[in-house]
Amino acid sequence: MASSSSFLLATTMVATLLVVGSCGSALTLTIGKGSSPTSLALVTNIAISEVSIKEKGTMDWSDDLKESPANTWTLKSKQPLKGPISVRFAVKNGGYRVVDDVIPAGFKPGSVYKTGVQI
Repeated sequence: MASSSSFLLATTMVATLLVVGSCGSALTLTIGKGSSPTSLALVTNIAISEVSIKEKGTMDWSDDLKESPANTWTLKSKQPLKGPISVRFAVKNGGYRVVDDVIPAGFKPGSVYKTGVQI
């Protein structure tokens, strides 16, 4: 009996590790150095692509973010950006994700925002 209980326990632990290990990572956005009211640098902890933002009060997504090294996306604007700012991005396994109002008005370089999105 002891060996079947041990086997069942070991099987349950392996199954749990597989489920937990496949959950992915939560995306965080860090406001990069050099960001200002008219310049935004987003640094992500996970590789994403096709990043765009939508400012408060606008209907359209800005597709002007340019990819830089080290998971950094930058945008230069002629006008001050209006927060809160929503972020839309493509993930490697397909599809888009949107995080509404994740970057508040008055964002500062070094600020970190958790999106709650698992990738």
